[in-house]
Amino acid sequence: MWGKTTDSGAKPLNFTPGPTPASNPDPAPAGAFERKQTPVAPPRPTASMGKETKVKGDVYSEEELYFDGDIEGSLEVRGVLTIGPNGKVKANVKAKELVVKGSIHGDVEASDRISIMNGATIVGDVKTAGIVIEDGAYFKGGIDILRPETAKKPEPIAVAAKA
Repeated sequence: MWGKTTDSGAKPLNFTPGPTPASNPDPAPAGAFERKQTPVAPPRPTASMGKETKVKGDVYSEEELYFDGDIEGSLEVRGVLTIGPNGKVKANVKAKELVVKGSIHGDVEASDRISIMNGATIVGDVKTAGIVIEDGAYFKGGIDILRPETAKKPEPIAVAAKA
């Protein structure tokens, strides 16, 4: 296998390189092949509280939060809130988007969407624009589906007449 040489009758490939950029007779105009990079949004900061974390009181976060511990009180997040599989929340919860993999006992409000994953539990009333309840999730309470805010009609612009 290795180290054996056999003549299979295959001919070696002859490779001739193409013209080099210096010898190219028709160079492209300057800027013709420049790539414009679109600015990449900076990664969203994410805070995390592990499964050994226990909180009594109120938690407020402007950034995404992954919470996998125990909390009694209230929990408010301006971005995405994920309750991990070990998370046990006995609090009212408010977030832009909520993903539940653990348990919540309390009222929940999410302006965009709530996703209750397989094995998760919510006992309490829910207010949201959209909800996903996977098979195997447990939910007990009322659901209030919010309508997206209707676009405000622009007010007519008053034009002063010249006399």
